[in-house]
Amino acid sequence: MRDALDATPYDALLLLSFGGPEGPDDVVPFLENVTRGRGIPKERLKEVGQHYFLFGGVSPINDQNRALLDALRKDFAGHGLDLPIYWGNRNWAPYLTDTLREMVADGRRRVLVLTTSAYASYSGCRQYRENLADALATLEAEGLEPPRVDKLRHYFNHPGFVEPVIEGVLRSLADLPEDVRDGAHLAFSTHSIPIAAADASGPVEEHGDGGAYVKQHLDTARLVADAVRERTGVDHPWQLVYQSRSGAPHIPWLEPDICDHLEERHAAGVSAVVMAPIGFVSDHMEVLYDLDTEATARARELGLPVRRSATVGADPRFAAAIRELVLERAAAESGLDVTPCALGALGASHDLCPVGCCPARAPKPAAAGADSPYA
Repeated sequence: MRDALDATPYDALLLLSFGGPEGPDDVVPFLENVTRGRGIPKERLKEVGQHYFLFGGVSPINDQNRALLDALRKDFAGHGLDLPIYWGNRNWAPYLTDTLREMVADGRRRVLVLTTSAYASYSGCRQYRENLADALATLEAEGLEPPRVDKLRHYFNHPGFVEPVIEGVLRSLADLPEDVRDGAHLAFSTHSIPIAAADASGPVEEHGDGGAYVKQHLDTARLVADAVRERTGVDHPWQLVYQSRSGAPHIPWLEPDICDHLEERHAAGVSAVVMAPIGFVSDHMEVLYDLDTEATARARELGLPVRRSATVGADPRFAAAIRELVLERAAAESGLDVTPCALGALGASHDLCPVGCCPARAPKPAAAGADSPYA
């Protein structure tokens, strides 16, 4: 690493996220953006949008991204890293293409991209890369010279991501009644995806048996469970579970579902459960509804004590981890020796997504990878 905090050759960082509605009138247009090309009727989208209407039609994700932007800018400034940070979304304002236009107008030519997804999968990585390619193609069609974009590696096992998760689980355990605390089960939750998509996640050599998606989540869960045992002296049983399934019922998705899992744990006589949403960076809608609302209500019906631990959100340690990842990638791009920081059995993820990594359902150009049309 260089002695000074120098991000050369990069001149900007782009926070790229999913986006979400910020009022009742935004819900259906937002869902139309998310489902574009699938031919879903508006009436069906209104039904799907009920989750958002329960919270006033507002998804918390945009405010959470604003908080993360603030944490990143404070961290960068506090450590003397002079790197401007921009923000763009896939499905709602500020839209990715608009943000890239702004970056071009500001003279940004080499951009690092941070996505709000820590793991490998089509929807968590490749689809963001496809969105980048679409946006860059739009700029090119408008006569603008698109910047070069590179994506930060997956950070599921970076200490700055893992440590806040560990502390969140410890706080949730401490919040349980003392008589059920030691017998509590840890349910590490993430977004369910089709089994076929999971099997094809990550580089080709990792395909099959859940692919990189399942392997990476299991690695993170094991890190957290091991740390909880070391710090409490209690060996809490744990399992990786899934939530937020959508799509046709005949297509196999990753299981068990969190609500089914709570029923199974209750039937097995477990005294309590801590739900740890390790698959999510922040407490956005799928955490608020699927865990805090639906799963918590199911546990209440069962008489099963549950707690939901915090996501990393805008934790200063996560912001510091992003700074370290930026400097790590910048040093590597400058030809310097780099020792990537990673915990667990899997080691640091790849910097450049290889050909065949998390393949698309239908072939589409994707930026920031070995097969990028924008080198």
